[in-house]
Amino acid sequence: MRGCSTRSGNLADSLIVRMSSVARACGAINLAQGFPDFDPPQPVLDRLSQVVRSGPHQYAVTYGAPSFREALARIQALRMGIPIDPETQVVVTCGATEAILCAMMALCDPGDRVVVFSPFYETYVADAELVGATPTFVELHAPDFTFDDAELERACSLPGTKAIVLNDPSNPSGRVFGADELASIARAAERHDLYVITDEVYERIVYAPHRHVPFAGLPGMDGRTVSCGSLSKTYSMTGWRIGYLIAPPALAQRARRVHDYVSIAAPAPLMEAATAALELPDSYYDDLGALYRRKRDLFCGGLREAGVPFFEPQGTFFVMCDLSELGYVSDVELADDLARRVGVAAVPCSGFFASSENRFVRMHFAKGDDVLREALSRLEGWREKMGRG
Repeated sequence: MRGCSTRSGNLADSLIVRMSSVARACGAINLAQGFPDFDPPQPVLDRLSQVVRSGPHQYAVTYGAPSFREALARIQALRMGIPIDPETQVVVTCGATEAILCAMMALCDPGDRVVVFSPFYETYVADAELVGATPTFVELHAPDFTFDDAELERACSLPGTKAIVLNDPSNPSGRVFGADELASIARAAERHDLYVITDEVYERIVYAPHRHVPFAGLPGMDGRTVSCGSLSKTYSMTGWRIGYLIAPPALAQRARRVHDYVSIAAPAPLMEAATAALELPDSYYDDLGALYRRKRDLFCGGLREAGVPFFEPQGTFFVMCDLSELGYVSDVELADDLARRVGVAAVPCSGFFASSENRFVRMHFAKGDDVLREALSRLEGWREKMGRG
């Protein structure tokens, strides 16, 4: 992370958090911090109402309430096509963010290396540096955000490399990795005896013809994959902070020890209520996919009409826009002006790249249609409003 040295105690502020603050200050529509503008499913809210009256209200088992772990193992075993033991392989965490940190701490020692695809979600590099590891970057080349096998091989062959971090579907690019790419990553992991830490938070938000393939379900990968995820985006409950990791038993045991000291346990009443989410029928996921497909088409169609250059996402609810034509040297200054002059807050993407990229901003469309239409209305004539028309 450029400008970030965690071991010296100088951890950089999150640009996502910064832009949310700018949005509040100037009254911009906040398309920076990506959380759904919807309530959780009604069966989950109904279960929560029962839990408020009946409990539990005290600590759960530190690595997750048994009923939640069992439901999670059942649904993920079906998705991955592998058996999952809820007692020895599952750790329930306070969000996927904690799950990834626990995985990194369980795998890496100071001086080790981890391979990270760039652009990346901003916590990966901070997590590596908190552990004392060094990130090695493999570029995802725009406009398709694909990687070069030779670059991956060079990164994986460096001494001290312990793991590859794979975000699929990818935030911020919206890329869904194809079968050939996943096979290439799997071969590299086997060849260099590496673990793969996956962030699959957006596994249910994928647009046809693209398809998310759980990495742990690939041949031979269940023994070297730490699958991290959460309920936040799939069930519109980002504030509940329920995440998890699924790993081989010995590694899950190490991650469990880290989790015990980082947060002790995820919230017991929320785990109890969230079990209802894991019992929803397949039709819920079909409806979720249709909802986000419609919102993607609405928002991307509006960007196209407004003349905003963008990369259409294959998954997630994020859109990366290329505003290099405006000629800004700093994408932070660009994002500030976009918020204050246009009234739409986006994330400057320099914090997502290993290289000095200052031309991209990221917006999200997990908002009500009226909010998206208002944001698109404000983006009309954006060049002139920015004083660059």
